[in-house]
Amino acid sequence: MVEHIDELMGEHYLLIMVRVLIALVLSGVIGFERELKNHSAGFRTHILVGIGSCLMMLLSLYGFEAYIDKYDNVRFDPARIPSYVISGIGFLGAGTIMVYGGTIRGLTTAASIWAVAGLGLVVGAGMYATAVFTTLVILLSLVFLNNFEKLFTKGSSSTIIEIVASPNLRITNIVKVLESYNINLKKVEIVKVENDLRNIFIKIDRDIKIDRIVLFEEISKIDHVRNITERS
Repeated sequence: MVEHIDELMGEHYLLIMVRVLIALVLSGVIGFERELKNHSAGFRTHILVGIGSCLMMLLSLYGFEAYIDKYDNVRFDPARIPSYVISGIGFLGAGTIMVYGGTIRGLTTAASIWAVAGLGLVVGAGMYATAVFTTLVILLSLVFLNNFEKLFTKGSSSTIIEIVASPNLRITNIVKVLESYNINLKKVEIVKVENDLRNIFIKIDRDIKIDRIVLFEEISKIDHVRNITERS
């Protein structure tokens, strides 16, 4: 019975299980940071990417041992499958990148997904110390460098007000409301979307001290305004 279990699991089963669990923890920590900031790819996405990459590396290292031992003409290339992981993960990262008018969001999350894929491969190869160190560096970059950047961009940072409206909306009506609150418009962009609707992107200073709830309520009362949101 024990022999059948060992044959079913394989001699590397415990090692594989440990590496998958390590990949889960390290990628989950990075994903949790993204989840706290409400990004499109969060906790579960990063875990799945990390575990999947680790699994592909383990498959490359241990999945073909039986064929290599049985056939002398079989060549072993452990880098082949991981190379496809690195190039193929781009489609998932691209799905997290969104464009709002002249603002692009999701680049950092896309980069973190790509980095987590690399983490999974490193853990799958058994380079635990490298994986842990890299995880700490990634977390420091995501958490502390973001705050460090805000110190230097304070006062010049912007936020985007996105308004969904019908074509009959007069932009001057919105401008009048914003000017009544002494808000300087940095940029206005209009994008036509389906169903004859328009997305209006208005860039303003992020640090303006106004009651945004009152402001948005006043804008929403303008004729032909369907929806209004704020994006950093």
